[in-house]
Amino acid sequence: MTDGPELTEQDGVGVADALQRLWTPHRMAYIKGQGKPDDDEPKGCPFCRIPGMDDESGLVVARGGEVYAVLNLYPYNPGHLMVVPYRHVADYTDLTATETVEVAEFTQRAMRAVRAVSGAHGFNIGMNQGVIAGAGIAAHLHQHLVPRWGGDSNFMPVVGHTKVLPQLLGDTRKLLADAWYDV
Repeated sequence: MTDGPELTEQDGVGVADALQRLWTPHRMAYIKGQGKPDDDEPKGCPFCRIPGMDDESGLVVARGGEVYAVLNLYPYNPGHLMVVPYRHVADYTDLTATETVEVAEFTQRAMRAVRAVSGAHGFNIGMNQGVIAGAGIAAHLHQHLVPRWGGDSNFMPVVGHTKVLPQLLGDTRKLLADAWYDV
């Protein structure tokens, strides 16, 4: 009788241990930069392509006159979405007054919708302006809205450097889209 799982060696993995692994191969596309534009031109920009898709395919939660809300394809937390202007613009200071107002209004509505469907305790909200500031797609401004809950930094991200998302993005999009105008 053993005290735990039997440790076996797996070729190419190294020394066996008692750890379980969560494989997230879909993230390799993000790590390798697949789908990122090669330049600053709108034709290669995913944020310029998304409005031409249907809501389900593009993970669009809501559309306004100047901006839209879309789920992050590689979320930090469940319900992580972004508010994005339709216009291909990189810098916050280059937004028109109308765009700036709608970014703010969509951010407020997104907070209400996420709270309504998930009971988020707080949010991280912000923009990374420029590659040096961490913007993954610096040529097209987008504001992140990341829901937070007490205890959401558990052992998985701290020790395992892994986020566990309990819901498929399509299901999350539908819940938020359905709640968007009710809040």
